[in-house]
Order: sequence, then structure tokens, then C-alpha cells
Amino acid sequence: MLPACRTAGEVFAIPQFGLDPSDVKGFMDELHGFHTAFRECFARSEPREHFFHYMVGQFSELDRKSIEPMALQVEGGHVRAMQRGISDAVWDDEQMLRTYHRLVNDDVGAPEGVVIFDESGFPKKGHDSVGVARQYCGALGKVENCQVGVFAAYASPQGYALVDKRLFMPEPWFTEAYACRRAHCQVPDDQGFQTKPQLAVAMLRALRDEGVLPFQYVVADCLYGQSPAFLEAVEEEASTIYFVSIPADTRCWLQGPVMATKQYRYHGERRTKRVAAATAKEPIAVEMAAKSLHHCCWYRRKVSEGTKGPIEYEFTKRQVTLCDGGLPAKTVWLVMKRTVGARPSYWYYISNAPVSARLPLFVWLSGVRWAIEQCFEEAKSELGMDQYEVRKYAGWHHHMLTSMLAHFFLWHLQIRLGEKSPSYYGVPAEDLVGDGVALRKLDDRRRPSTGSRETAA
Repeated sequence: MLPACRTAGEVFAIPQFGLDPSDVKGFMDELHGFHTAFRECFARSEPREHFFHYMVGQFSELDRKSIEPMALQVEGGHVRAMQRGISDAVWDDEQMLRTYHRLVNDDVGAPEGVVIFDESGFPKKGHDSVGVARQYCGALGKVENCQVGVFAAYASPQGYALVDKRLFMPEPWFTEAYACRRAHCQVPDDQGFQTKPQLAVAMLRALRDEGVLPFQYVVADCLYGQSPAFLEAVEEEASTIYFVSIPADTRCWLQGPVMATKQYRYHGERRTKRVAAATAKEPIAVEMAAKSLHHCCWYRRKVSEGTKGPIEYEFTKRQVTLCDGGLPAKTVWLVMKRTVGARPSYWYYISNAPVSARLPLFVWLSGVRWAIEQCFEEAKSELGMDQYEVRKYAGWHHHMLTSMLAHFFLWHLQIRLGEKSPSYYGVPAEDLVGDGVALRKLDDRRRPSTGSRETAA
């Protein structure tokens, strides 16, 4: 659950997933009604039924929500048939995503919406699953054998949801040595290597081209903040404001450097280029800029309530000119954050917000990324997002899409039922799977501690 005060401030507060301890009457009818929106995304009834049974299994209290235990528990489920339905059956994925975005827009869409990009790792023991490799796994905090997905989330004053996904496939997967693995996992022939920022750019442009979900802000971590292509893609829409983390050694000028024209010869031709004048100051690392500021330049702000009281940080901002290859690049806001105390830790962000932007806007944006962390936490702990056993390219995308839809369905119920919305989806066993399985409560026991992800705020 996202503490309301964590994002209260300049623009809007993202609501908590707060519910009352009562049953949802007619849960299966609600779920059937939700699924009718996707009826035309399947050419045949069988994969449509497997899609429904799979989501029903995700709402169960099974300890392991992979296909076999879910198929054995869900009434009408068959293991092999459900495996084929997820991994091999043809879904109209693009139409499903468009339909899903319309539903998200109906419930939580807002002109001041925020799109958040982040990746999530899924540890794997074997080497046969599509895209699996030894790479950094955020879920484990180390390099491990895993798959990694890049996700886009949407947050607004009404709630938050995952709205798109891409599987990151490491570059070796596109070498000749992996040709058999690609064929076995049914990777599309036109699929080529893309970095994580490139995958995020593809999702961002797809959301814009579709034109269904309105948004004003784009938020991402350091990996995307270091990508010029990602920032340029955000700036393709002049009204979109980005707020991204950057590393401490990013260089900039606190005041735009004086430029001069330098002449040189190339293959006998006289040419000129723009360089920083000899009298211009050298660019400095943002870490040095932050540590050189007097303490009177920092503003203390509360970002959330912790178990031991309010959690506070100090913030400040400066307009700077970024350095690219020794030359001035774009002028942006440099936002700096540090812990309170004698030996503070620092974080750095840049934003293309207008010159008139106030500090409270940046304090608010520094906390918005928690929405996508909540999506991962809730989808993994409650819906088995990380418990799949599919190996094929299509199967991974189908599983992730179904997990996204299941997570949003709970938000849809809360929003539709309003103040009567429940916190314990105690679905009668006979209505669900016929074996005593009921939906778990999404409660505080599964929330991450308030300060556990401050380094990613």
C-alpha cells in the first residue's frame, strides 16, 4: 500500500489501496463482466476460457500460482490445455492492450497522470526460458540467473496500475549460438536486441500514438536518466515533463559556459567548431555541486510517516547546463536530495520542467516512483506474477498481461464499489474453485517498510 502522505503535495496524492473487511458479493459475476471486455480478442472460445481460468487461479490462496496447481484447483481447469492456452494460443495482444488502456482510463485516467518506467527481475533456475541469463536481478539485489522485464505504470489521483511490459533479452540471445534457443522459445524473427531504455521508449511512443491514457509527467530511475535517446523521446511532446535520476558523476555547469569559435584543418580544409572558451570554468560533477552548497540553501520536507515518526529529507534545486563530451548540452533543473544528519547521503535528478517550477513539484515527483514498486509488490505477493513457469516468448507476455489485468481488476472493484469496497475478497469456495480457496487480504503485512526503498525515491 502506498502511504497517502508519500505523494501528497504539489499536484495530487495517489490513493491507498484501502478496503473494508467484508466479502465481495458475486465476485465471479464481477470477474465474468470484466472479462467480457476482452471477448473479441480471441478467435476461439477455448483460449478465452483458459485466459479466464488462469486469472481465477491468480486470485486463489495457493502457495504456488504456476499453471499446474492453478489448473488442478480451478473448476473446469486442465493442466495441458491451460499450458497451451497461455504459451501457444493466439491472442490479439494489441487489441487486448488497447481495451485494457480504455478501462484504466475510465477508472483512473487524468490529464495530470504520471507514467513511470522501471524494470523487475524474475529469478530462474534453468536456462531454457526465453531471455534468461546471468544479469542484475533487482528482486535479489545481485547478479543472478533471471529474466528481466521493463514495465510502464500509470498513476493518477484515482489509483495506479501497470499498463505495458517488454521482455529484456540480453544481447547474446541474438547471436548464432542462441539460434536454437530462440527457435525453441518462438522468439519472433524480426525481434532484435534492444536496451532497456529503448524498450521504455517503444512503450512511451506506443502510449502516445494510441492516445488513450492522458499523462503530463514521466518518471524513471538512473538507467533511463543516463539515456539521451530516452530523454529526447519524452521531449518529443513539448508539454511532457520528465523527472529522472542521474549518477553522482554527471557533469554540468552551474552557469552556462562562455563559448568560443576555434578554427582547425581537416584534410587540408579549414573548419570551425564551437568550444568552451579558455576563460570558462570547467564543468563539475553534480556531487561536488551539492556538497559545495551552504546548509542555508537546503529545505527540509516531510515525505512520509514512518514507524518511528515522520521521514524527512532536505531538497534544493538549481538550473544547470549539462556537459556532453566537453560541450554544453541541454539546460535542465538539477534537483538534489539528501538525508538529514551530520553525514548525509545524496541523490540527484534532472527535469525539463519550466523555469517557473517550484520545489514542491520536485519533492512530489521524487516520491511518485513508489507507485510502480507497489504494483510489483502487490502483483507478486498476491497474484503470482513471479511464480510462472512458461518458457516461450508469447507465454511470458501473456502471463504478464494477465497479471496486470488481475491487479487492475481489484482497483476496478474498489473504485466501482466506492465506500463499500472490501479489503477481504472472501469469495465462497463453491463460487470460485470448489476446493476451499479464497482470495487473500491485501493488508499491511505485505507492505514494504516505508523507508525500504528511499534510495529509489
